[in-house]
Amino acid sequence: MSRKIDKLNGLAVITGASSGIGLELTKLAAADGCALILSADTDLTEAERAAKDAGAASVETVQCDLATERGVAALLDAIGKREVDALFANAGHGGDVAFLDQDWQEVEHIIATNVSGTVRLIQDVGRAMRARNRGRILITGSIAGHMPGPFQLVYNSTKAFMNDFSVGLRNELKDTDVVVTCLQPGVTDTNFFQRAHMLDSQASKSDSKDDPAKVAKDGYQALLADDDLVVSGFMNKMQAMFADVLPDSVVAQMHRKLAEPESRKENEPA
Repeated sequence: MSRKIDKLNGLAVITGASSGIGLELTKLAAADGCALILSADTDLTEAERAAKDAGAASVETVQCDLATERGVAALLDAIGKREVDALFANAGHGGDVAFLDQDWQEVEHIIATNVSGTVRLIQDVGRAMRARNRGRILITGSIAGHMPGPFQLVYNSTKAFMNDFSVGLRNELKDTDVVVTCLQPGVTDTNFFQRAHMLDSQASKSDSKDDPAKVAKDGYQALLADDDLVVSGFMNKMQAMFADVLPDSVVAQMHRKLAEPESRKENEPA
């Protein structure tokens, strides 16, 4: 059973659409002529303008926080009874400190955004897709989900959940025409580091971060091709592969070097 298509049409819902990978996914769906519902917890003016410029059939925006029940309800209310042809579950964020030093409110918000709110949205939209036996869901996981993540511990753990959730959901739907694909980016040149207060880290300062437009295109094409997952970028593929075979303690130490704030390293005893 081939579920490969050449382009999207109909209604696409994109979360985390205000910038970065989500903004680039918005442009791609708009270029295919989709009607769009864009969601983010920040201003969506740029995303709305970009979608219209790229040729979207129509554009609606919902500024809401998917970490809250009210935010998820606002987006579902905007969708209403309309058929969603493609859901891009892309919203997510992280934090920059050691877990025991992290405010619980921040921990809770990361989990609620990356997992609870996203899964709630996928369940509601996915049920409707299954009922009519048609639809596509792209879930933004991360190669971070392959790695125990000191100084991004909660974020990495949520992405491990979403990576596995995506593959499991795809298997549950394997006898339907509902496609589930997991996009697993590496370090990407977005405002993630600023929002996560990670500007003082080796990962943030790297000059080899991936282009979000390239990452989004990889994910978009994988969704159209009915691929189960795509790790964007050759070096990220290698990194994910080694993370799966090396001892977790080694991977954790490697991740620490990337994510630990430089200022904290300077204050550590030699």
